[in-house]
Amino acid sequence: MLITLAAVAALFSSAYTLRGTAHYREYFYVGSTYVPKNDNTSIAHGQVYVEHLTPALGTSQPYPILFVHGAGMTGTNFLNTPDGRPGWADWFLSQGYEVYLIDQPARGRSAWQQSVDGPQITVDSLTISQIFTATAEFNLWPNATLHTQWPGNGTVGDPIFDQFFASTMPLLAIDSESGEKNQHALAALLDRIGEVVLITHSQSGLFGWPLADARPSLVKAIVTMEPGGPPFIGDTLSPNTPMHPYGLSEVPITYDPPITDPSEIQTVNDTEGRLPGYTCILQKEPARQWPNLLHIPVLTLTSESSWHGIFDDCTVDFLRQAGLTVDFVRLQDVGIHGNGHMMFMELNSDEIVKKVVGKWIAEKISLSEVQGNICSYGIAKQLVPNSQG
Repeated sequence: MLITLAAVAALFSSAYTLRGTAHYREYFYVGSTYVPKNDNTSIAHGQVYVEHLTPALGTSQPYPILFVHGAGMTGTNFLNTPDGRPGWADWFLSQGYEVYLIDQPARGRSAWQQSVDGPQITVDSLTISQIFTATAEFNLWPNATLHTQWPGNGTVGDPIFDQFFASTMPLLAIDSESGEKNQHALAALLDRIGEVVLITHSQSGLFGWPLADARPSLVKAIVTMEPGGPPFIGDTLSPNTPMHPYGLSEVPITYDPPITDPSEIQTVNDTEGRLPGYTCILQKEPARQWPNLLHIPVLTLTSESSWHGIFDDCTVDFLRQAGLTVDFVRLQDVGIHGNGHMMFMELNSDEIVKKVVGKWIAEKISLSEVQGNICSYGIAKQLVPNSQG
């Protein structure tokens, strides 16, 4: 008996209603390196687990989405929310995007090898409540009390918090090791899958810049939610601690004029006139550029109640100094209120991805395609001088 296209579409529509967007799933690993275990054998380390989701009705978007999670997390962050709603991965599938999710090297399903990888740390439940899920209760920074969008009360014993906290993972204690492993593995991933729209969060914001630097032709746009920062120094949770020696990276990144050591980057204190609670360090003018990222559009997203609301403007100023084109959106400025650092898991997560993130990506990719077509047309005109039009 023949099944009509309408019947198939109805089946997929029903699947979305019940369980999200119908899709195909596969996984693979990239980036592994063999090291000797003894004289007779070896082990692999540095690999990254990759989950690949494809809409069952086919892709309609030119570039896939690559999600890279933050500290203590895994790719499950974007599959669904702790209270059981479809996550951002599902929303992008519903819009016709392929989706890739990873577990960072030495995290989750990307094996941590005790004899090779560096030491680990674990984030405890109180810290998670204080900075992610119950910030209004602890009120550790200005605007923390505005946090209203986390589902549940955000503390131990609440079933939604317990579900979320159970998903957290130990992470590498040394930031530079995380940076090196992520750049290596994610570059290998892009070599395999090609061009992507990169979405980073928190810690992984520090990894997105060197990845784009290493593979500038393969990163079409970057969305970074409350990226690691501010430049050169710890944030309000670790103030005045030297960090990020390359500005917003733990690992070398290309500067123009070039540098051979991060100490060559001249800096200036630009804290005056900003919100209290941190130090803003920028480059001394004239600032060096990040030449490999100049063509990549960037969206930086900051929530209303997170501690990032204090210093993300400094991060954005650094990126703009380096020559990047950055759209900086504070959610409250576009009428989206009450969010914290884990905005993509919160009660209004769909509003954020529909109203801000998805819309921005669609506009930037559409513009990129138009510019690419114009460029191609111009080249064709040069190659065929007598062409008309």
